[in-house]
Amino acid sequence: MPYRPKSTLEQWRILQAVVDAGGYAQAAGLLNKSQSSLNHAVAKLQSQLGVELLEVIGRKARLTDAGAVMLRRSRVLTQQIEDLELLADNIEQGWEPEIRIAVELAYPKQYLYRALQIFYPQSRGSRVQIIDTVLTGTSEIIISKKADLVIAGSVPKGYLGEPLYVSRFIPVVGVSHELATHPLLEQSQLSQYLQIVIRDTAQKPLENIGWLKAEQRWTVDNFSEAIDILQLGLGFCWLPDFTAAQALAKGDLVQLQLKNSSERVVPMSLLTPQEETLGPGSKQLRQLILAEHRK
Repeated sequence: MPYRPKSTLEQWRILQAVVDAGGYAQAAGLLNKSQSSLNHAVAKLQSQLGVELLEVIGRKARLTDAGAVMLRRSRVLTQQIEDLELLADNIEQGWEPEIRIAVELAYPKQYLYRALQIFYPQSRGSRVQIIDTVLTGTSEIIISKKADLVIAGSVPKGYLGEPLYVSRFIPVVGVSHELATHPLLEQSQLSQYLQIVIRDTAQKPLENIGWLKAEQRWTVDNFSEAIDILQLGLGFCWLPDFTAAQALAKGDLVQLQLKNSSERVVPMSLLTPQEETLGPGSKQLRQLILAEHRK
């Protein structure tokens, strides 16, 4: 037989009110109910459970040890119900239950995290999903409209983006790599060495995208993996400067100096693939992200 609860949410809410207010009389005023009805509700709850939850000392109600444990668990339960009801109300009003943000891996996420920190108290229970993307994988998400907000390093034709940040890529090797001691290199020299590249997240990646000059390449999923390999003295990699900063400062990595240009810049933009159906939560979060870059 399916389990049938012995207690009700209303009984647990009354118990919480009695404890928080410090007694039945005080809780009765807050809940706009009679003191006798609250006494009856708590007494029935204790009887149904077979556990003493409250003991009255003078005019004050005090939790028993068992009551303290069960009260804590009940607060979680009632909060979950309130969140569920709020979520239903938000859905009815058009507030989205989930916000999907696709983020190019070469974007410094601390800006996004600060925006999310401000957004959280206003989020009305919406889930947030952050999706890491690379190169044509980012464009693919924009075109297929699989995210509400997208931070991209290139804007596909027919879309508009709000400028956010300019990522600066630099070529680096491990300190023990033979190129680490070269004062100045021709770009053509790099093609003779192993290149560490970040995997394009597209279903059908374009191999000619990026700076793939070397015939021998090892592909990894993220910049942290690339740095681990570089520190072993294997290969070179174009890394966003902010990802390499700590290893460069410690002397574990060395920036290569190339003739003509020793860096590549990629402007990052914020896009909304479906502006016409963008929900109020996504709109609010978009403004918070933009505000972080205007400080």
